[in-house]
Amino acid sequence: MKRQFDPATLEIMDRLQPVSAELEDDLHNLRQLNRWFGSYSLIESFLRRWINPGATLRVIDLATGSGDIPRLIADYAGRVGATVRIDAVDQQSSTLEIAKKLSAGYSNISFVEGNILEQQSAEPYDMALCTLALHHFSEEDAVRVLRRCRELSRKFVLVSDLRRGWLGTIGVHLLTVTLFREPMTKFDARLSVARAFSFSELDDLARRAGWKDFGHANFKFARQAVWLE
Repeated sequence: MKRQFDPATLEIMDRLQPVSAELEDDLHNLRQLNRWFGSYSLIESFLRRWINPGATLRVIDLATGSGDIPRLIADYAGRVGATVRIDAVDQQSSTLEIAKKLSAGYSNISFVEGNILEQQSAEPYDMALCTLALHHFSEEDAVRVLRRCRELSRKFVLVSDLRRGWLGTIGVHLLTVTLFREPMTKFDARLSVARAFSFSELDDLARRAGWKDFGHANFKFARQAVWLE
């Protein structure tokens, strides 16, 4: 099953647009998919390993979307008595506007508008994450994203994404004819699963980005992740 990637065809959520009911509905659907189909549980499994009671960490979340991952991290840190400061980066100003509204009670999350391929930091972070964004990029730019994640963090890196295959493709098509039938969600979800990298492709991308001694595993619901610790 070959990867289908045309840089001229953008997911609708990646296109310049104002805040709208359609965009808010789509981001809400993505949060539901993250909650029900493995992304939150995947990330929490690493938070349990990397965030200890009393710890203080600087975290960066690349391609943050509506900020659900930073809120997940902040909530977990609060439960275990750790202190986190999170920079949440996205290039879409309208998406960040929604994320800021949803995160009004989180003073430890700062939202930054910017291109994640060019993100810089005067000091390294303790943790860098990029969730369900790698498939938005060409192979060359995906390598750049992975390299940037490794450069930004001195301790922990987690990049998780979809895993291309028939199971994920069939599952997404079923979900978008039953539960998530909004036009933006249907278009973007189906395009995402076609653009996802296979397990072996993601492994190769990490090696091309200079990652060494990294972990790589499949997770339920056609998810996969690579990490450094």
